[in-house]
This record gives sequence, C-alpha cells and structure tokens, in this order.
Amino acid sequence: MPSIAAIFPGQGSHAADMDEPYRGSPAFERGLELLGFDPFERLDEGTRYQQPAIFLCSVAAWDVWRAESPEELAQVRAAAGHSLGEYAALVAAGILRFDDAVLLVRERAAAMADAGDANPGGMVAMLGGDDHAVRALATRLGLTIANDNAPGQLVLSGATEAIAAAEGAARDETGARARVLPVSAAFHSPLMKPAAARLAEALAQVEVGPAAFPVYANGTAAPFKDVRRELSQNLLGPVRWRETMLALRAAGIDRYVEHGPGAVLTGLVKRTLAAA
Repeated sequence: MPSIAAIFPGQGSHAADMDEPYRGSPAFERGLELLGFDPFERLDEGTRYQQPAIFLCSVAAWDVWRAESPEELAQVRAAAGHSLGEYAALVAAGILRFDDAVLLVRERAAAMADAGDANPGGMVAMLGGDDHAVRALATRLGLTIANDNAPGQLVLSGATEAIAAAEGAARDETGARARVLPVSAAFHSPLMKPAAARLAEALAQVEVGPAAFPVYANGTAAPFKDVRRELSQNLLGPVRWRETMLALRAAGIDRYVEHGPGAVLTGLVKRTLAAA
C-alpha cells in the first residue's frame, strides 16, 4: 500500500455549514466547551472565529477518517499542516493534546487579530508570472513572502499601502495576476511579532509528547525539532508549502489525504507533485 501523508488546511478553507457532519461528536463538543463560544456562529467576523472553527473541523475529519480507514491509517508516515493546520497535524501525531491545542488555537487567533488591529496590513496572492520577479517586487516594496504554496503561487504580506502597490505593479513587473486576500492583517510577516510573543507564552505552558509520525514544519519544510519555538516563529516567516510537499515526496510519500473543510491543499499537491 502507498505511504500516506495526512495534510490539514489553514485559514481561508472555511465554508458555511462545514460543522454539520461533526456536531454531537465527543471531541467536537469538547472543543466548543473549551473555547467558551461557538465560532461557527461568527465565521464572517474573521480570524478570531475562523481559525478555531477550521481547527475543530480538521481534527473531527481526522477522527472520522481514522475510524473508518484503519488499513490506510496504518500507512500514515508523516503529516503537515498549512499555517493553522500545523495544530491539527500535531494533534493527529500525538505531539499536542487536543485540549491544549484548542486553547492554543484560541490564543493564536486572538493574538493575530489583535496584532492586525494594532498594525494594519494585508496579503496579496501572486498567481502565475515569474517567481524571481515576484520576489524582487516584494523586496522593493518591503513585503514578506508569506506563502510559497506551489509553482506560480506566492503570497505577499505587509503594510496596507505596500500591498496596494504590489497589486498595481504585479502585471507589468512580474506577469502575475494579483488577488488581494480577504484578511485584515499581514500574517506571516514581522507585523505579527506581538502575536508571536503571546503565542510563545501560551506554548510554554503545554506539554509536548512523542510523535507517532513526523510532522513537517512550515518554517523549515522538515520535521519539527522544537515544537514550541517553531510554532511561535512560524507566525513571522513564510509557509514553505511547496518545499514541504517536495520534502515529503523525497521521503517516499506517494499519497496525500486532506483532512478538513475544502480541498485547497489537494489542489496545491496536484500543482506541485503532478504524479501524486
């Protein structure tokens, strides 16, 4: 049987009614209890609610899959999560306890939203075009590469004015089509320093367990070595998703199963690993 990597989506994968299949399950209801609110009632209010909602659905989807597919579960050799998805991946691997991860995600979401309120910014996806030219544009405008998602799909992050300038210059300078993302902050950039500091304090309070299988970190495209440090630092730097997929393929993974709402990561796998 093929070796499997479990992959978990990040913010932006939410959808209306995504919680319906999981209502009533013990872990899902436990998550709502720990949060102290129902994030699915406030998805249109942004990061504070979207992140916990996606996390709960991702873990619930993993629980359903592993119960229904024990033979496939035995073939899972690694996991990875896109930004927020790292927390579901770490729960799946037994590295983080579910209860701890729920509270960490709640704090992460609040910290990132607060950082965005204090330091307004945004993100813009650069679709197609020349990657080298996109990176040069980012350097010229003082923007950060927030996501290296797949060939021809980079996301820039930074101050609002610079994001607008990148959108305007994209076609002429890079050949890319620019799409400003519907987020209220500059995620995965230095503007998230206050959020990273808050998250580090929360992470210091949780236990880290042994891994059932390696989880690949966004910041290194390699298995986590220092979970607490890397999770906090990953708020400040790029999600190296393309490199992560290439690293998993090099490690012998030939099947990728997405757990959570939507199929964004499935599409990115197909773009990066045509044979997978």
